[in-house]
Amino acid sequence: MFEVLETAKNVAEKSRHVRINHEALEKFSRELAEGALPVPNWDAEHHFKGSDEETVAYLLAVDTVNFCFWPPPGEKKWEISYQGKSYSGYYGLAVSVKKALESGIPLTDASFLASLTLNKLRDVLAGTGVLQLKEERLGNLQELGRVLLDKYRGRASELVTTAGGSAIELVGRLAADFSSFRDQATYHGQKVFFYKRAQLFASDLHGALEGKGLGSFRDIEQLTAFADYKLPQVLRHVGVLEYATGLAEKVDRMIYLDPGSEEEVEIRANTIWAVELIRQTVKRLGKNVHASEIDGLLWNLGQDDQFRAKPYHRTVTIFY
Repeated sequence: MFEVLETAKNVAEKSRHVRINHEALEKFSRELAEGALPVPNWDAEHHFKGSDEETVAYLLAVDTVNFCFWPPPGEKKWEISYQGKSYSGYYGLAVSVKKALESGIPLTDASFLASLTLNKLRDVLAGTGVLQLKEERLGNLQELGRVLLDKYRGRASELVTTAGGSAIELVGRLAADFSSFRDQATYHGQKVFFYKRAQLFASDLHGALEGKGLGSFRDIEQLTAFADYKLPQVLRHVGVLEYATGLAEKVDRMIYLDPGSEEEVEIRANTIWAVELIRQTVKRLGKNVHASEIDGLLWNLGQDDQFRAKPYHRTVTIFY
């Protein structure tokens, strides 16, 4: 996605708090190119699958509230139970919405979302531990319902159809029509675009529907990495991202970074640009991998304890 990639590169070139270690990047890229780090397939286990239209609506609802799963200091992480297993983080969210649909709560219905109450959302997300920003999640889902009713006859599938088979157009429509997807910042007076959840929705659709029908996009390879807090944690662990002393101390001591702050923007922008450089390097070494596929690989690595030696940065935000 050109404006995301272009603005990420601009930030990376000016960064004072984050740098890309090109030697480590080359090493990691070689491992990927040689197949030591296989790109993951779509995860069907944790997701609801119905008709294509139902699947689109489900994924859009999930990605509308897909952010900030870490607990405040001193609190336990949020976990839910489903069919005898415990789930947390994104998996917990995906399963919670799946569980709600199976129990008859119509989270794929725009009218229901538009009038959703906080108590009902708490029921959907009921579990142990603390999940931050419940009120903001409610507002996002209400906005999703209202906009779908106002502009797309209440159908998430129609939103996708109007993008005309372009993942980039779909991302742009989400950012234009929904404030909760308008993920951007200002850095030294210049706009920086991330669109993390909007890009993730396009990628999720492509994966869940196997690149067919509503999941068919002619430009899926133009998606960038989806800048969150797990990817930079992994990239830092493998040495690709390096933090200046002051930022490293904040991250390691779990001191919050303000959303839109110079340090936070640099972490996210350098994540996107580093993944693009990995993609380019892997291609030079003879293997074609999309940035969004590298994103999935890094995110999966981030679920493994060995890549959690140092903390991820903490920013309270609805965007990731």
